[in-house]
Amino acid sequence: MFPFITLTDGTINLRPFEFGEENTLHLAVQESLPELEPWMSWANESYTSETALNFIALTRTYWSNGSLYAFAIADAKTGEFLGGCSLSHIHPIYHFCNLGYWVRTSRHGEGIAGRAAKLAARFAFERLNLIRAEIVIAIGNEPSKRVAEKAGAHYEGILLNRMVVGTRFFDAHMFSLLPSDFELVARL
Repeated sequence: MFPFITLTDGTINLRPFEFGEENTLHLAVQESLPELEPWMSWANESYTSETALNFIALTRTYWSNGSLYAFAIADAKTGEFLGGCSLSHIHPIYHFCNLGYWVRTSRHGEGIAGRAAKLAARFAFERLNLIRAEIVIAIGNEPSKRVAEKAGAHYEGILLNRMVVGTRFFDAHMFSLLPSDFELVARL
């Protein structure tokens, strides 16, 4: 639906994942497995370059039909691959989505995930006419919770049995970002 686009705040770029970067994506995931694996079903030892290539192909297809916007996070100056950020589960009737993020371990602590979350949310409100972006975080995932807090997301409470990771289920914190957080007016 929406053409491929690059978003930037001058420090990071959000852009569609690109064919040819599957090895880079694979290496970043492998580097970050200790932090990702407890919270992301897809992050495990069997994540290969082929898995990354399939992910890239799917995300580009889903972007084209407007059902998922998966962004690679890259350093705006060097182009270095830093992680991923996505708008998923886009609800066509209620106009909200899920916002997720991850940053490779070697670049933690630089505010990258919060920057990415803000850029993606603004895109959701300005370009997709969504009125809410939800950040759902499993209880115990304190680094992700800190990102949502630092990004200025609204804390809305704990949802029982809200997340499944592999064969485990978790209660989850619910955060949200709204158009008004960016001095925008919600519109349909």
